[in-house]
This record gives sequence, structure tokens and C-alpha cells, in this order.
Amino acid sequence: MMQALEVIAPGLHTTVQDQGRIGYQDIGVPASGPLDRISLRLANALVGNPPDTPVLEMLLQGPTLKVIAESVRVALVGCSAGIEIRSGNARTIPAGRSARLARGEVFRIGALGDSVCAYLAIEGGPEVPMVLGSASTYVRGAIGGLHGRRLKQNDVVPLKLGGVDVRGEHALPRPLDLALDQPIRVVLGPQAEYFTDEAVQTFLASDYTVSPQADRMGYRLTGPALAHAQGYDIVSDGIVAGAVQVPGSGLPIVLMVDHQTVGGYPKIATVISADIPVVGRRRPGRPIRFIAIDVREAELLRREQEAAIRLEVENLLPL
Repeated sequence: MMQALEVIAPGLHTTVQDQGRIGYQDIGVPASGPLDRISLRLANALVGNPPDTPVLEMLLQGPTLKVIAESVRVALVGCSAGIEIRSGNARTIPAGRSARLARGEVFRIGALGDSVCAYLAIEGGPEVPMVLGSASTYVRGAIGGLHGRRLKQNDVVPLKLGGVDVRGEHALPRPLDLALDQPIRVVLGPQAEYFTDEAVQTFLASDYTVSPQADRMGYRLTGPALAHAQGYDIVSDGIVAGAVQVPGSGLPIVLMVDHQTVGGYPKIATVISADIPVVGRRRPGRPIRFIAIDVREAELLRREQEAAIRLEVENLLPL
């Protein structure tokens, strides 16, 4: 008997993502994975999955799905929306807690609220092929996930488990802090010398706004233009998630998880790894302000963040 989720409505951009495709940037393949790795990990923890289990990432508007399995356990993390059960025992499951759903139940995740992304974990996860060691969808390359693309109406997402045990559910110990007003911390460089001193000061002193052209490849920003001191073309070099490229327009682009693997524009700064999920949650129209720190502090902040995530997982609340 089939064990799956049927896609009644796909949402705006719903894809399968895991922790990413590591180790292939040298052959031009981005890591992909989640915009918000913190929410992915917490969602997986709520349903009892290992951290690297694939989930459904949704952007701006979630999907409507039907359970075609004996039962499933799901949890939504990363937004203020809930899981709306629209058939049978109609109810809403708030974000940040798990729930068991039965065969035939239809559930919907609507507009995500203040966050651009959220994650639906399913106990056992989707049953999709691994490509270069990952289930993550890279739409531009048409690899990973379900047929290398975002979900469409009438898709059937196979599941690893045909049924889940009846047991107690869990909730996060506290609501997830989306940090929507937090300044974004950066390490200046690696090509800060390609910008005038005034440009660097403008970058750190100004409010920028996420443009409607933002996507999983890069968040284009609007705001004060930054003047180049040595032109805006460099010999192409390696790119990392969080790199802040500044093309000839002078407007920064924060490169995200589907970023190209090499680039020829100078990079004024790099968002620290602890803050990439914070940037990932920012909707078009949301402000972004940058502050500079050094590498040692950036490393400390990432270690502290990892410890905090582990503590959240260890202290899930039984319901």
C-alpha cells in the first residue's frame, strides 16, 4: 500500500531539503540545504528524526497535503503559522509542536507570517533519491528532492514510514526567536580593500532592505550604493554562503545556500555562519543592518549557537 503525502496545493516554493550537499563546490555544485538550518534541526527533533533527515522547506506560503499512509507524525518550525487540519477532526497544530495524523487527513500550512521560510518534518522523512550524498533540491541544477524541482499539484511525495507509533508528542521549550530585528554580524573582507573607506562605513552605518528579487541563491538588497575603489571586477574566486558581493550597481547581494561556487565581484564582507539562518528568515521589505566583528568572536558565537540548539533538543517538552 502506498505511503506518501499527496500534494493538493504546492505552496509558492516547497522543496525537499536536508543539511546540504557537502564537498562538491569544486565541481560547481552548491551545497543547497536549508535557508534556516536551525528550524530544520528543531523540526526533526520534534518528530524524533536524526538531524540530517530530509524535510519540506516552504517559502512564504505553505502547501496543502493529504496523508496517504496509515499515519504520519509531523512538526512545523520556523514561522508563526500553524498546521491546519481541514478534514475529520478539524483543528490547528501550532508551530513548534508535533502531531500524529491519520490516513486521509488533509492539512494546510498557510502564509508563514513574518518569516520567509519554515520547515515541515515528517517522522522518517520523505523517501527520495540521494544525489551526491544529499536529498537537497537544487532547482537551478534540477537535482535532488522530488525530480529536482519544487513540488507541484498532484505530486506524490513518498515516505519512508507507512505508519508511526502512538506515543506522547513534544513541543519546543520556548517559541523560536526569529531574530527579525537583530543586526547581522559580518567579518569584513575578503576584498574590503576594493571599496573606499567611506563605502565600508556606509555599509556598516546604513539600513538596507531585502529586495523582492531575493531568492535561495542570493538576497539582493536595496539601500545606499557602495563605491568601489579598484573597480568591480576581480579574478573569479571561491564563494561561501554569507559572502556579500557588490556588483557594478553598488548594491550588496548576500549570497545564500544555492549560491554560485565562484564569482568575479569583490566581496565587502561575509555574514558569520551563526547569522546566515537569521538572514534566511528575512522577507522582502524587511530591514537589514550590519555590524562588524572579528573571526574569533564569529567562531565563539557559532559554538554558543550549537550548544543552545543541543540544549533546546534535550529539553523538548512532553505533551
